[in-house]
Amino acid sequence: MRKALLILLTATIAPTVAAAQSASKFPGTAEDTLSTWSFVVENDYFANTDENYTNGLRLAYVSGQREPEGLSAFIARKILGAGRDARIRKGFAFGQSIFTPQDLSATAPLPEQHPYAGWLYGEYMVVVQQDDRIDQFTIEAGVIGPSAGGEFVQNHWHTLIGGETAKGWDNQIGDEPGLVLSYDHQRRALLEFGDAGFGADLTPSFGFSIGNIQDNARVGLTMRIGRDLTNDYGPPRVRPSLAGAGYFSPTHHFSWYFFAGAEARAVAYDAFLDGRMFHPGDPSVPSKAFVGDFQGGLVTQIRRVQIAYTYVLRTEEFTGQDGAQQFAAISLSAKF
Repeated sequence: MRKALLILLTATIAPTVAAAQSASKFPGTAEDTLSTWSFVVENDYFANTDENYTNGLRLAYVSGQREPEGLSAFIARKILGAGRDARIRKGFAFGQSIFTPQDLSATAPLPEQHPYAGWLYGEYMVVVQQDDRIDQFTIEAGVIGPSAGGEFVQNHWHTLIGGETAKGWDNQIGDEPGLVLSYDHQRRALLEFGDAGFGADLTPSFGFSIGNIQDNARVGLTMRIGRDLTNDYGPPRVRPSLAGAGYFSPTHHFSWYFFAGAEARAVAYDAFLDGRMFHPGDPSVPSKAFVGDFQGGLVTQIRRVQIAYTYVLRTEEFTGQDGAQQFAAISLSAKF
């Protein structure tokens, strides 16, 4: 499956690369007033496993450039330091993440494996672009536990595809409202070659999250090579992740790039491993203080549509975990 997706994405690019090198400018991009809608699915099925972080879904909307008002103006100007010439966007997202142990057939608790957990949330974000840097502030609010619908989504999907249903969801982490505040900064250093928009760049990043679901600090670096890299800051992902800014601004009818990146996270608290913050007694495992993500993939944009494939290797997140986890993310974004 993983190889087939890479072949499909490469095949999308190959026939049009020659023509794209001389493609005309994309109309109406001097001021990017169009919104970006994106849908991301992350799943370890692409790595032939079904354990730990097993599925993530996220549907997001990011506005075009606009003058902020109310809460977005306060966040942009007072928190993120947006200047007069800053390009400001706001957005909303809805998502779900699902976690399971390695053994899906056991009905009894599995104290040395990842607890069952679901996280259902809404997200509000403000994105400020100034020169070649991006600052983002996000607020996630939702619920962890049975009300997040993890059991329903996983077992109905497995029934639909003829897979094994998970038997131990009665042992999942219990209900608790969740709130997470996050800040992320990215600064792009771009080097272009020739007149066709081909180039390479490095984008260091840092950020933090604080709340009763996840507390961590992170640093990362993304390297890209391809055409029209100024379109975006990397593909969208599901937190925690080394992600882009949630939008793209096409300047040509066609662009593409390959990317590779790494992120190191210092983790103070993870409700999916440590259990609920305000309701002790949940299933839990000893979480590790440092976790790393390594990722690589391909992004292609045709007119107002962008498709991305990301393959991720995540180091062990808890004591007793059976090696690093691998999964993939596929995103589809469109401008309206």
